[in-house]
Amino acid sequence: MHALFEPWLVNDAFGDPGVYVDFRDERRGLLFDLGDIARLLPRQLMRISHVFVTHTHMDHFSGFDHLLRVTLGRKAGIVMFGGPNFLAQIEHKLSAYTWNVVHRYEVELVIDAREIGVDGGGQRALFSSRRRFAPETVPSFDRSGDVVYDEATFRVRGRFVDHGIPCVAYVLEEKARVNVAKDRLAALGVSTGGWLRELKHAVLTGAPDEAIIDMRWRDRRGEHAMTRQVGELRHLILDIVPGQRIGYVTDLRYTEPNIETLSQLMHDVDLLFIESVFLDEDKAHGLRKNHLTARQADLIARRIGARAVVPFHFSPRYEGRSAALIAEVQAAWSATSALVGERPG
Repeated sequence: MHALFEPWLVNDAFGDPGVYVDFRDERRGLLFDLGDIARLLPRQLMRISHVFVTHTHMDHFSGFDHLLRVTLGRKAGIVMFGGPNFLAQIEHKLSAYTWNVVHRYEVELVIDAREIGVDGGGQRALFSSRRRFAPETVPSFDRSGDVVYDEATFRVRGRFVDHGIPCVAYVLEEKARVNVAKDRLAALGVSTGGWLRELKHAVLTGAPDEAIIDMRWRDRRGEHAMTRQVGELRHLILDIVPGQRIGYVTDLRYTEPNIETLSQLMHDVDLLFIESVFLDEDKAHGLRKNHLTARQADLIARRIGARAVVPFHFSPRYEGRSAALIAEVQAAWSATSALVGERPG
């Protein structure tokens, strides 16, 4: 069975950083960083439920206005995470516009902004179009360790790395993957249907074994129905395997504390998106800019045991030389791992 989500770079490796995560079985998406997002279609932007911002340099945050423009009056809400001063920055973004009619829009847009504190805390504020986006302070959001967001099927964890300023590195974790054994399903004499999605959700959310699944399906012989318990169906037709883990790392110095932070956060990730800004011959320049070289990205990826890597955030000074950056990330790469390009098309 395929993974819960499919991630890809919003732009090519020279464009603004950002990863869009598409949920395969839902009309839903996540977005990591919010720079230039013009390549995303309106329908993709409308699917975004959560945005995770690493830091608010322009190339990571300037797309806020575009997202707001597409969703305003059409979408009910969106949750955004960022680091220190994030609530004030959202407020300043919104206060730059005149909102004399927005409170009358039929669809209310609520931006639920959450600020991840370097001290481990988490502040929160709501910005509603009904109140002309005046901030409403609400109780702090709960955090458990480095988990910044958690729901039934996945979680997002984040830790700060040093970029001269605090910058959040994120890892997206599918909690488990529920595989359907098609041969055992056929032996049961049952076809797929909406009930199967209900069963998988019940298993992932820890429903009791005694919970009832109303199974309805249609085949060439007509419509059918039966009821079975979750525990019975789990053992009969499902296999539970570890879920996919995706790391997103950009804008950091090549230092041992940063590497150790990443090792703790995303050890053995299945897929690592990691900045590879400069060639190693320019590492002195990279040090001044607080960015990684492609070689340093390779060393970090191997240190944390990433199974596949997507390099991005190439410096424009290498336009026409992307192959050199990719080759440097590939250098000495494990035969059991892979280098992955951007999403085709």
